[in-house]
Amino acid sequence: MTTPFARASRVTAVDALRYEAHIPDQWQQGRGAFGGLVLATLLRAMRHAEGDARRLPRSLSGDLCAPALVGPAAIEVAVLRRGRNLSNLDACMMQSGEVVARASAVFSEARAAHLDASPDAPPTPADWRAIEPAPVGPPFAPVFTQHFAFHNIGALPFSGHGRAETEGFIRARAAPDALDASAVVGLLDAWWPAVFASATEPRAAATTSFTAEFLVDPATLAPAEPLRHRARAVAARDGFSVEFRELWSGDTLVALNQQTFALLA
Repeated sequence: MTTPFARASRVTAVDALRYEAHIPDQWQQGRGAFGGLVLATLLRAMRHAEGDARRLPRSLSGDLCAPALVGPAAIEVAVLRRGRNLSNLDACMMQSGEVVARASAVFSEARAAHLDASPDAPPTPADWRAIEPAPVGPPFAPVFTQHFAFHNIGALPFSGHGRAETEGFIRARAAPDALDASAVVGLLDAWWPAVFASATEPRAAATTSFTAEFLVDPATLAPAEPLRHRARAVAARDGFSVEFRELWSGDTLVALNQQTFALLA
């Protein structure tokens, strides 16, 4: 646990299914920690409770129920079922006796079926090293964004772009020795909402629900290389926006994400 994100999402086992965590300062999106950190912390607890390193996280779905405030948090994990090939676990994070976030995860070894399918990879732009990180950070962006570098090649937030789409490369400013699924959750959630590209005035948003599908073992990726991010908002109504996100490593699709944002006045 050598990187700021790994330390921020660390959990300590109290017993077989109970864990302690500490929500750190400087990772907020508004009052509470950004959703990617909270969900990554829940996934770490479920990863530990599963125990079998051969069973990799295959999917994660969760809800951010309330702001996760700076300070201690308790996590309770439930093993719903552990079958011959697949495990299903739940986890809840609590502060002051109330649930602030919950998540479910599926763990499994790779299966023998040989069937691969993937959307078309995004066209490869110039080397990411030639793309200066976008000026995204506090005080004009959430505090947590200081921990990530956004090599943007799409529309900037609130630029009135014709499409609610975003694209670029994302990486943690402090590269880990190896990526894991929790780190991928943070990278999936860190980019600004795609709907911001078509907006013309600044506004805030908060993740309310999140579903990720992990298609590649992150430990096989080069940890210092950024992942290609691509996202589009598919619908917005009644103050909520739904978008699809992808993370790529070259021509390999690493993870998919669907999440819902509450658009704040």
